[in-house]
Amino acid sequence: MDGKECADLAEETQFVVDDVSKIIKEAIEIAIGGAAYQHNKVNQWTSTVVESCLGALTKLQKPYKYIVTCTIMQKNGAGLHTASSCFWDNNTDGSCTVRWENKTMYCIVSVFGLAL
Repeated sequence: MDGKECADLAEETQFVVDDVSKIIKEAIEIAIGGAAYQHNKVNQWTSTVVESCLGALTKLQKPYKYIVTCTIMQKNGAGLHTASSCFWDNNTDGSCTVRWENKTMYCIVSVFGLAL
């Protein structure tokens, strides 16, 4: 293998944060878009966002196991703090978190990719 082939192979198997961020944003826009916060729709929205992200990530056909979380919170002035910590291989594994909002709610989605 020459250097270009090695670089191509590394890119094919790498966790690319920009690609994952785009997938997350599209999933949120499709599931929630401009909808106003409705408590009775939150379970449906979170499930749709998570399943949509997993489906799109799987289509990338990369050698990863994925963990996807989705939190939806009504905008009402309350504070929300989140944190995560991972013990993994920084050369192969990765994570991406997107914070999205509209006039009535926040949506925070995290994707963790663990190389096989």
